[in-house]
Amino acid sequence: MNTLKAGDKVPNFTANDQDGNSISLSDYNGKRFVVFFYPKASTPGCIMEACNLRDNYEILQEEGYELLGVSADSEKRQTNFRNKYKFPFPLLADEDKAVINTFGVWGPKKFMGREYDGIYRKTFIIDVNGVVERVIDKVKTKHHSDQILNP
Repeated sequence: MNTLKAGDKVPNFTANDQDGNSISLSDYNGKRFVVFFYPKASTPGCIMEACNLRDNYEILQEEGYELLGVSADSEKRQTNFRNKYKFPFPLLADEDKAVINTFGVWGPKKFMGREYDGIYRKTFIIDVNGVVERVIDKVKTKHHSDQILNP
Protein backbone atom coordinates (compact mmCIF):
# COMPACT_ATOMS: atom_id res chain seq x y z
CA MET A 1 0.00 0.00 0.00
CA ASN A 2 1.41 3.36 -0.99
CA THR A 3 1.22 6.40 1.21
CA LEU A 4 0.09 9.56 -0.57
CA LYS A 5 2.92 12.03 -1.07
CA ALA A 6 3.36 15.65 -2.10
CA GLY A 7 1.98 16.21 -5.59
CA ASP A 8 -0.52 13.32 -5.41
CA LYS A 9 -4.20 14.03 -6.07
CA VAL A 10 -6.25 12.78 -3.12
CA PRO A 11 -8.78 10.15 -4.26
CA ASN A 12 -12.33 10.87 -3.14
CA PHE A 13 -13.28 9.44 0.23
CA THR A 14 -16.38 9.39 2.40
CA ALA A 15 -16.71 8.48 6.06
CA ASN A 16 -18.93 9.42 8.99
CA ASP A 17 -17.83 11.90 11.60
CA GLN A 18 -18.48 11.55 15.32
CA ASP A 19 -22.12 12.63 14.86
CA GLY A 20 -22.86 10.28 11.97
CA ASN A 21 -22.60 13.05 9.33
CA SER A 22 -21.16 11.88 6.03
CA ILE A 23 -17.97 13.78 5.17
CA SER A 24 -16.29 13.57 1.76
CA LEU A 25 -13.26 15.04 0.06
CA SER A 26 -15.68 17.05 -2.11
CA ASP A 27 -16.87 18.93 1.02
CA TYR A 28 -13.45 20.62 0.97
CA ASN A 29 -13.41 21.66 -2.70
CA GLY A 30 -11.71 25.04 -2.97
CA LYS A 31 -10.39 24.91 0.61
CA ARG A 32 -6.97 24.21 2.04
CA PHE A 33 -7.23 21.56 4.69
CA VAL A 34 -5.27 19.38 7.04
CA VAL A 35 -6.06 15.69 7.54
CA PHE A 36 -4.36 14.32 10.62
CA PHE A 37 -4.35 10.60 11.33
CA TYR A 38 -3.96 9.42 14.90
CA PRO A 39 -3.78 5.87 16.31
CA LYS A 40 -6.51 5.91 18.96
CA ALA A 41 -8.89 8.46 20.47
CA SER A 42 -8.33 9.41 24.12
CA THR A 43 -4.78 8.01 24.34
CA PRO A 44 -2.01 10.29 25.68
CA GLY A 45 -0.22 11.16 22.41
CA CYS A 46 -3.48 11.64 20.54
CA ILE A 47 -4.87 13.87 23.28
CA MET A 48 -1.71 16.01 23.18
CA GLU A 49 -1.77 16.29 19.40
CA ALA A 50 -5.49 17.08 19.05
CA CYS A 51 -5.43 19.55 21.98
CA ASN A 52 -2.48 21.38 20.42
CA LEU A 53 -4.47 21.71 17.18
CA ARG A 54 -7.55 22.81 19.15
CA ASP A 55 -5.56 25.45 21.04
CA ASN A 56 -4.21 26.85 17.76
CA TYR A 57 -7.38 26.32 15.72
CA GLU A 58 -8.08 30.03 15.27
CA ILE A 59 -4.57 30.68 13.95
CA LEU A 60 -4.84 27.69 11.59
CA GLN A 61 -8.17 29.02 10.32
CA GLU A 62 -6.70 32.51 9.86
CA GLU A 63 -4.07 30.86 7.66
CA GLY A 64 -6.88 29.31 5.63
CA TYR A 65 -6.85 25.73 6.94
CA GLU A 66 -9.78 23.50 7.80
CA LEU A 67 -8.99 20.50 10.04
CA LEU A 68 -10.11 16.90 9.88
CA GLY A 69 -9.02 14.20 12.33
CA VAL A 70 -9.18 10.51 11.39
CA SER A 71 -8.78 7.25 13.29
CA ALA A 72 -10.37 3.79 13.17
CA ASP A 73 -12.37 4.47 16.34
CA SER A 74 -16.17 4.15 16.50
CA GLU A 75 -18.46 7.19 16.25
CA LYS A 76 -19.18 6.83 19.98
CA ARG A 77 -15.47 6.89 20.87
CA GLN A 78 -14.90 9.89 18.60
CA THR A 79 -17.90 11.68 20.15
CA ASN A 80 -16.57 11.10 23.66
CA PHE A 81 -13.10 12.29 22.59
CA ARG A 82 -14.48 15.43 20.94
CA ASN A 83 -16.86 16.31 23.77
CA LYS A 84 -14.33 15.75 26.55
CA TYR A 85 -11.70 18.01 24.92
CA LYS A 86 -14.12 20.34 23.05
CA PHE A 87 -12.60 19.98 19.59
CA PRO A 88 -14.03 22.48 17.07
CA PHE A 89 -13.23 20.18 14.11
CA PRO A 90 -14.77 16.88 12.95
CA LEU A 91 -13.27 13.48 13.80
CA LEU A 92 -13.91 10.74 11.26
CA ALA A 93 -14.87 7.31 12.60
CA ASP A 94 -13.10 5.29 9.90
CA GLU A 95 -13.86 1.84 11.30
CA ASP A 96 -13.68 0.13 7.88
CA LYS A 97 -10.37 1.97 7.20
CA ALA A 98 -11.58 3.37 3.85
CA VAL A 99 -9.96 6.79 4.43
CA ILE A 100 -6.95 5.28 6.21
CA ASN A 101 -6.31 3.04 3.17
CA THR A 102 -6.96 5.89 0.71
CA PHE A 103 -4.09 7.83 2.31
CA GLY A 104 -1.97 4.72 2.89
CA VAL A 105 -1.41 5.16 6.62
CA TRP A 106 -2.04 1.59 7.84
CA GLY A 107 0.73 -0.93 8.27
CA PRO A 108 3.26 -2.67 10.51
CA LYS A 109 4.30 -0.82 13.66
CA LYS A 110 6.52 -1.62 16.60
CA PHE A 111 5.82 -0.66 20.18
CA MET A 112 7.68 -1.92 23.23
CA GLY A 113 9.17 -4.81 21.26
CA ARG A 114 5.82 -5.92 19.89
CA GLU A 115 4.90 -5.81 16.20
CA TYR A 116 1.35 -5.20 15.07
CA ASP A 117 -0.62 -3.44 12.34
CA GLY A 118 -1.90 0.02 13.10
CA ILE A 119 -2.38 3.60 11.97
CA TYR A 120 0.67 5.74 11.32
CA ARG A 121 0.53 9.15 12.97
CA LYS A 122 0.82 11.29 9.83
CA THR A 123 -0.59 14.59 8.68
CA PHE A 124 -1.43 15.64 5.13
CA ILE A 125 -1.74 19.26 4.05
CA ILE A 126 -4.01 19.47 1.03
CA ASP A 127 -4.38 22.42 -1.33
CA VAL A 128 -7.54 23.97 -2.81
CA ASN A 129 -7.39 21.54 -5.76
CA GLY A 130 -7.32 18.40 -3.60
CA VAL A 131 -3.59 17.81 -4.15
CA VAL A 132 -1.23 16.90 -1.32
CA GLU A 133 0.95 19.95 -0.65
CA ARG A 134 3.09 18.19 1.94
CA VAL A 135 3.15 15.31 4.38
CA ILE A 136 4.32 15.52 7.99
CA ASP A 137 5.78 12.07 8.78
CA LYS A 138 7.31 12.83 12.16
CA VAL A 139 4.47 14.46 14.04
CA LYS A 140 5.46 16.29 17.21
CA THR A 141 2.32 15.85 19.28
CA LYS A 142 2.98 18.84 21.59
CA HIS A 143 3.90 21.23 18.74
CA HIS A 144 1.90 19.93 15.82
CA SER A 145 0.32 23.24 14.81
CA ASP A 146 3.84 24.75 14.53
CA GLN A 147 4.78 21.99 12.10
CA ILE A 148 1.76 22.86 9.94
CA LEU A 149 2.23 26.63 10.09
CA ASN A 150 6.05 26.71 9.82
CA PRO A 151 7.20 24.11 7.30
